[in-house]
Amino acid sequence: MKNIFRFLAGAKGAVAAIVALLILQAYCDLALPTYTSDLLNVGLQQNGIADAVPETIRADSLETLELFATDEEAKTLESAYAPADENGVRKLTDAGADDRETLHGLLALPESVVFQMENSAEGSAMLAMMKGAVRLGVMSRETLRQQMQERLSQMEGMTDTFLDQVAVGYVAAEYEAQGVSLNEIRNAYLFRIGAKMLAMALVMAVVAVLTGYIAARVSAGIGRDLRERLYTKVMEFTSAEIEQFSTASLITRCTNDIQQVQMLIVMLLRMVTYAPILAIAGVFKVIQTGSSMSWIIVVAVIALAVCIAVLFAVAYPKFRIMQQLVDRLNLVSREILTGVMPIRAFGRQSYEEKRFAKANTELYRTQLFTNRTMTFMMPVMMLIMNGVSVLIVWVGGHGVDTGAVQVGDLTAFITYSMVISIPFASLRHKTL
Repeated sequence: MKNIFRFLAGAKGAVAAIVALLILQAYCDLALPTYTSDLLNVGLQQNGIADAVPETIRADSLETLELFATDEEAKTLESAYAPADENGVRKLTDAGADDRETLHGLLALPESVVFQMENSAEGSAMLAMMKGAVRLGVMSRETLRQQMQERLSQMEGMTDTFLDQVAVGYVAAEYEAQGVSLNEIRNAYLFRIGAKMLAMALVMAVVAVLTGYIAARVSAGIGRDLRERLYTKVMEFTSAEIEQFSTASLITRCTNDIQQVQMLIVMLLRMVTYAPILAIAGVFKVIQTGSSMSWIIVVAVIALAVCIAVLFAVAYPKFRIMQQLVDRLNLVSREILTGVMPIRAFGRQSYEEKRFAKANTELYRTQLFTNRTMTFMMPVMMLIMNGVSVLIVWVGGHGVDTGAVQVGDLTAFITYSMVISIPFASLRHKTL
C-alpha cells in the first residue's frame, strides 16, 4: 500500500482534483435528503410556508400579535414591516427578511396563542376583550404575556416542532384572509425545491463522470509507467537473475499484477476515498440537525466501519497469497506447455498433471475463501442498513406521535442512512 501512495505522489494535482470533486458530490448527496424533508414538511404539510414570518400581514393582525410582545419586541416587529397600503396590508421589508430568524422567534408564540384562540368563539371574544383592555390601559402587555404562557402550558404536547406548525397554520389563515392563494404558494415552493434537487442531481452526474475520467487517466498513466520501468529493469537482468524470477513470473508481473494495481488505484480514488468523506460529512450533518435520532446514524457508521475493517483484516492477506498462487500457476503452465515434447518422451504426463492440479487447487481454495468472505459480508451489511431503517422508523414514529418529529424529518433520516451506507456496500462490491 505504501508503494501505491508513492505512485500517486506523482499525480498530486489529479488526486487533489478528485478529492475536491468527491467533497462536492458528498455535499450534493447529503443535500438531497434535506430537500426531500422540505418537500414533505414545508411543501405539502405547510402549503409552502417555511416559518412563522408572513411575507404580508394585515395591520390589525400585526397589532394583535404585538399585544403579546414587549415594547422592544413590538418596535422590532414594527420596523420589520412596511407601512400599510390602501388595503391595510403590511409587507415584510428587506431588512426584516434578513433578520428572519429573530422574527420567527418573536412571532411563533403569539401566533400559536392567537390561532388557538381565534378557532373558538370563546377564545375570539376573550382576545377582543384583551385587545380593548390594553388599548384602554386597563391591562398591560406583561400581564398578557403571562396569560399567554399559562395558555401554552395548558396545551398538551406543545413541543417546538408542534409550536412551529401551529404558527404556520396562523400564517396560512392570514394569507387566506388577505385573498392570497395557498395553492400558488405551495406550487411555487415545490417547483423551487424540485429545481434545486434536479440541479444537485445534474452536478452529481457531472462529478461522477469527471471523477471516473480522472481516476482512469491516473491509473492508466501509472500502469504505463510501471510497465516501462519493469521492462527497463528486466532488460538489465543477467541470465541468472532471469532464471531466479522465471519468465512466467515476469510475464505475470507485467500483465496481471500491474492490472490489479490499476484496478486498486481506480477503486482507491473513487470508492475508498469517497466512503469516509461521505460518512464524516453525514455524521456532522445529522448532528447539526439537533434531532434525537442523530445517534442512530453515528452507530450505523461505526458498525459499517467495523464491518469493513474486519473484511479487510480477514481477506487482505489471502489476496496477497492469491497473487503468488497466480504466479505459481502461470509458471507451472508455461513449463508444461514449453516442455510438452520432453514430457511425453520421458512419460512424465502423470507427474505434470499432479503439479498443475496442486497449483490449480491451491489457487481455487484461496479464491473460494476470499469469495466466501466477501459474500458473507454483504448480508451482514444489508442487515445493518435495514436494521438502521427499522430503528429510525421505530424511534421516529414515537417522535411523530408526540409532535417532536415531522414526517419529512423521518424520511430524511432514512435517506441519510441509505446515502451514507451505500458507499460502504459499494466498496465491498468493488473489492469483490
